[in-house]
Amino acid sequence: MTASVPGEPKRDVNPRSGGGSFPRSARLLRHADFERVYKLGRRHFSASMTVFYWQRQQAGGAGAKPAVVKSPIASGLRIGFTVGRALGGAVQRNRMKRRLREAVRLTRRPAGVNADVVINPKKSLLTVEFAEVVNEVNRAFVVIEQKLAGKTAREKA
Repeated sequence: MTASVPGEPKRDVNPRSGGGSFPRSARLLRHADFERVYKLGRRHFSASMTVFYWQRQQAGGAGAKPAVVKSPIASGLRIGFTVGRALGGAVQRNRMKRRLREAVRLTRRPAGVNADVVINPKKSLLTVEFAEVVNEVNRAFVVIEQKLAGKTAREKA
């Protein structure tokens, strides 16, 4: 067994497979954004998670006040995760977040929809197969795309 040297990369760890990434610009980070999604958004339920989503308004719309922008908001989905203490200790909660982050990274996110999404896992997320988690996340994104695309089509008409 060889000891790892601080600062040296682990040579026996393989890089992640699959394309895509989960950059900071695609994440929901501010408390106010989470609150907005919970209060104004809609919900999608599945076996191991509840997905909240809210369509962001386009910048510079009618009656919009110019705001000081700290960083540009990415188009497409911005995704956040909330895992309450009732779901277990820190180890279990962090494992849920890692599984969800990886499932989101492996799932194609719809590009034509500007929305904020918060994924709230259920306790069963720890015991279900990872492929099923990826399928549930994919299905949630498809539902969000369908619902919000229909909403924008009705607004244009």
